[in-house]
Parts: sequence; C-alpha cells; structure tokens
Amino acid sequence: MNEQIKRTTLDNGLNIVTERMERVETVSFGAYVAAGSRHEEAETNGAAHFLEHMAFKGTQRRSAIRIAEEIENVGGYINAYTARENTAYYVKLLKNDLPLGVDLIGDILTHSTFLPEEVERERGVILQEIGQANDTPDDIVFDHFQDCAYPDQPMGRPILGTENGIATMSRDTLMAYMHRHYSTQNMVIAAAGNLHHDEVVALVRKHFADLPTHTPPQAVPAHYKGGMKQTERKLDQVHILMGFPAPGYREQGYYSAMVLSTLLGGGMSSRLFQEIRERRGLVYSVYSFASPFADSGLFGLYAGTGPDKTDELIPAALAELRNLQHGINDEELNRARTQLKASLLMSLESTGSRCAQIARQIQVHDRIISTEEIVRKIDAVTEGDVLAMARTIFEGAPTLTTMGPARNIPTLDSLHNALKAA
Repeated sequence: MNEQIKRTTLDNGLNIVTERMERVETVSFGAYVAAGSRHEEAETNGAAHFLEHMAFKGTQRRSAIRIAEEIENVGGYINAYTARENTAYYVKLLKNDLPLGVDLIGDILTHSTFLPEEVERERGVILQEIGQANDTPDDIVFDHFQDCAYPDQPMGRPILGTENGIATMSRDTLMAYMHRHYSTQNMVIAAAGNLHHDEVVALVRKHFADLPTHTPPQAVPAHYKGGMKQTERKLDQVHILMGFPAPGYREQGYYSAMVLSTLLGGGMSSRLFQEIRERRGLVYSVYSFASPFADSGLFGLYAGTGPDKTDELIPAALAELRNLQHGINDEELNRARTQLKASLLMSLESTGSRCAQIARQIQVHDRIISTEEIVRKIDAVTEGDVLAMARTIFEGAPTLTTMGPARNIPTLDSLHNALKAA
C-alpha cells in the first residue's frame, strides 16, 4: 500500500481510510454508506435519496440553517449524493477546519431529527427534482434503459423514486431505512488531503460513536435480462440508448471493457465520434460507456439525432460494433489505454476524488488498489482482450430505449442478428 494511505478498523467494525497529500491546503472527508437505490423494496423506492436530502435538515444540536452556516463560515463545502449501490456524505474544507467537518458529518448521520415539517418541505423539493428530470430526455432515457436491463428488480428502479412513491413516503419509512442500512458494518469513513491519520481516527471515534453496529441486509442480486422501450414525446431529437451486459467491478474483464468503451466512443478520436459525427454529421452527441456494479455491469452507447436520421444512424452504429470485432490497430489501442490512465492520474490531483476512490475500493475489494497496479492492469490489456470482450458483450441480449419522435427503430431480434453477423 502507498505509505501515505493508512487504514484502521475500529472495534465496532467501522473502517477508516485516509490518504495524506502534504502539498495541498485542504481536506476532503466523507462517510460512504454501502446502500443505495438497489437496497430498497418496490414500495420504498426513492427512500435512499429522500434520506440523503433529509440529512441536512437538522439534528439535535443544529438546525438546517445552522449546518449551512457553520460550514460556510469557514469557507467549506458540504454535500451528498445517492447512487444505486452507495450514498455519500462529504465535506471539503481547509486543513485546520477538519474537526468541524467530522463533527458535522457525524452529527447528521447519528443525530438527525427528521422533523415532520422538514420532511414535508423536502418532499416538495424532491418532487420538483423528479419533474426536472422528466423534462430532461437525455436523462430520463437512462432510467428507462436501466429498467429494461433489470426489469422488476431493485437495480432497475430510478434513484429518485417515482412521484407517487415520494408523495406518500412517510417519515417512519425513512427512519426505518436508515436504521436498517446505516451501521458501522456498512460504512467506510474516508479522508484525503493535508491530514494526519491518527487525528482523523480520534475525531471519528468521538463523533461517530453512536452509530449502530448491526449487520445490514444484503442487496438483491442483479440479473440482467434486456428489453426495449420506446417513449413517444414531442421533441426535436430522438434520444437512443443501446446496451448489453458487461463485467462488474470484480470480474476479470473489467479493464478490457473500459478500454473497449474508450476506444469505441470515449472521445473525439473514437470510432463512433469519427464515423457518426465527423464523417456523417448525424449527431451532436454520441458516446459509449461501461457502468460496472458490484455483481453486474452494463455497456452502452448513446446518441441523439433528428427523427429523419435514425434510418442511417442505427445501422451505422451497428456497423462500427461489427467492424471493431475484426481488429484494432496498435495506435488506437495505445490511445485508449493512455486516455484511461490520464483520466485516472488527473483525478488524483483532487482530494475529493481520492477520498471517494479509496472508500469505494475498500467497499468493493476490501483493500486499496494502488495507482501503479491500476496502470499495470490497463497496460496489460491486449488487442486480443479487447476483441474477445467485444464479442462477448455484443453477443449478449440487447437493451434498447428511445425517447422522442422515433421512426423505424429495429426490433431487439434484428439488433441481435445484425451483431451476430460480425
């Protein structure tokens, strides 16, 4: 392990990991809970995100305004996010203000009051957030994509929840979700920046002492199925999302899938960008992505185009998926690997990115994976690895979702058959 990275596990099971960065003047500190939307029941969909909002609405010692004032009095920043597999609460502040940051995050995670009037106020905020997402077609098409890939499963449900579900969700439901999932066995405390590990451990012992210690329930395993959903809406563009099953974080092909995604649609030099946008002028935005989860993963490509261009766009994209399986040259392989490594190394200049990265590594792998090890694994990806991964991914059952005035969209069987022809 990097000597600047240290890990301590308290007697109650709480993991604390820090990375010292001596040349910065700030510290990022966060609590990363291994619970997100995939840990919800159908009737509680949206609870993880609702709970995240409520964390800043008052504790036994602080009102909502006081939380905001205390962090901003020292020029700091406090925020949170909810994902499918985890929820994070974090601060960034000057190094001397770290004790305040640990106190704030510990307070909101152990002594939040969930006042009924605050629950109602935040319910309205989240309903507005859902409305905003519904008005953003290139966002909502991803929710439909997730639902089609993992139908009738927690992994397929929207992170924000639904309007009906949020409108009726009770305070008791939120508190019950927190009591089930927020425990020392399900949380990693991480910090990165100009800090001392022993100080962080002492602060966490003090301010997180009231965390429960039970073992939380496990997430329902994800089972990719694939499917199709077309949503007609009066828009200027058709938003198209096509995808396939892919490796998860722990699977051997993870790095091959990442290189494949970068090579196919990860930048201006990628095959999709050059063919679909530069040569044909069919889109403004086109890209591919690999989204790994703990026990599953998705590979996909997105494009937005005019209704009269889908006849050309989809066959052209499928042709690129087929052509890639016939070979790639050394230059584009090296470029894709270099892009991935550069993205990794650039992110390491941010205390926030480092903080989130080391927390995620502990949650997924129960160890820190050094930058050198990641770089070696990226460099070890060969042309044969990428071609084998492409064949494996594109032979999988497809998922296709569209949003807008779509015309002549192929069936799933025709997509599958077109890719098998490679």
